[in-house]
Amino acid sequence: MITVHHLENSRSQRVLWLLEELALPYQLVRYARDPRTLLAPPQLRAIHPLGKSPVVVDDGQALAESGAILEYLVERYDTAQALSPPAQPATSPERLRYRYWMHYAEGSAMPPLLLSLVMTRIRGAKMPFFARPVARAITAKAMAAFVGPQLKLHLDWMERELAATGWFAGERFTAADIQMSFPVEAAAVRGGLDGHPNLAGFLQRIHARPAYQRALEKGGPFTLASG
Repeated sequence: MITVHHLENSRSQRVLWLLEELALPYQLVRYARDPRTLLAPPQLRAIHPLGKSPVVVDDGQALAESGAILEYLVERYDTAQALSPPAQPATSPERLRYRYWMHYAEGSAMPPLLLSLVMTRIRGAKMPFFARPVARAITAKAMAAFVGPQLKLHLDWMERELAATGWFAGERFTAADIQMSFPVEAAAVRGGLDGHPNLAGFLQRIHARPAYQRALEKGGPFTLASG
C-alpha cells in the first residue's frame, strides 16, 4: 500500500491527483499547517528530515520532491503509459517536452511566484512604524524591477506553449500537466491570469477532471496563499 503524507494546501495535492488518475489504492495521512506560521508541523520530520510535504512511502522507501514522486509513480505503475509518452525513443519531441515541463514547474516557474508571495508578506508583516516605508519601498522596487517582469516572462511563455494543444507535453493530458498545475494555480491566485486565456482554459479543464475532484474530496480544500 502506498502511503501519502499530505500537507493541506500544498504540492502534495498533485500526488493525490496522480494516484486518482491511475486508480491506485493509497493510505492518506493528513497534516495541518501551523495557523500562525503556515509551516508544516514538526511531525513530518519523523517521515523525512526536511519535514516537508509531499512524502510518499512505497515498499519501505520514503520519497520526497513532488516531481520525483510523480516520475517514480508513473514509471512504476503507469504500465499502459496513459499519463506519459513512450519511453523510447528518448529523444522524441513529445518525450523531451514531457521531461522539460516535469522539471520546469519547480525549477523555473515557482521561484518568481514564491518571491511574489514573500514580498507580499514582507509588506504586510508587523514592524516598527518607521521601518514600514523602507520595507514597502524595497519590496515595491524588487517587484517592479525583477519579480514582476519575471512573472510576466514565464506566464507569457506558458501561454504560448499551450496554444497548440491545450496541454503542456503534446496532444494529450499527461503527468506533466499534473506537475504544472501547481504553478498555474499559484499564478491565478497571486497575480491573476488576465491576458492569458490558454492558462485559464487549462485550469478549467483540469478542475473538471473527475480524478482532480476526487483528490480534493480526499485531501481537503485547496486554497493557496495570495501574493
